[in-house]
Amino acid sequence: MSTASPSFLQRLFVSTAPKDGLLPLYNVIVAQGRQPHWYIDGAVPDTLDGRFDMIVAVLAQVLMRLEQQGATQESVWLTELFVDDMDGQLRQEGIGDVVVGKHIGRMVSALGGRISAYRAALAGEADMADALRRNLYRGAPVSDAALAHVEGALRERWTRLGCLTRDAMLAGDLG
Repeated sequence: MSTASPSFLQRLFVSTAPKDGLLPLYNVIVAQGRQPHWYIDGAVPDTLDGRFDMIVAVLAQVLMRLEQQGATQESVWLTELFVDDMDGQLRQEGIGDVVVGKHIGRMVSALGGRISAYRAALAGEADMADALRRNLYRGAPVSDAALAHVEGALRERWTRLGCLTRDAMLAGDLG
């Protein structure tokens, strides 16, 4: 039995960008970064910056695991989805075209810095608590209990991600 091919209008208006296949994964990353426990038990500031930092913490772990699994192109596409999302968020906040690029550049730089910091901490080459104080809490005072909650949850996620196949992760399964 043959299937009907898409109409001209469907082909014209439906995105076929390969990165769009990773939208389910990106949406799961954002949802996990927005889970209330980070902001309640972990005392991550429930602000624009705090939400950005928490989503980046989850995204960084996924990107590192994808890198370990040889999913280089998929990591690039996932980063592009992040940039597209942040661009849209900035524009919704009323930031104009002239400065959006600067903000995006800083955000991508922040992502790269956090990947380096979290990679070193997860490899035992640096202290995770210090990396979190610097990158997630931005030097603000945080209780030991809140810090332990975030560190424990991130380490648990890191372990779960290590048990997943590349295909499972790319499909949006983060354990």
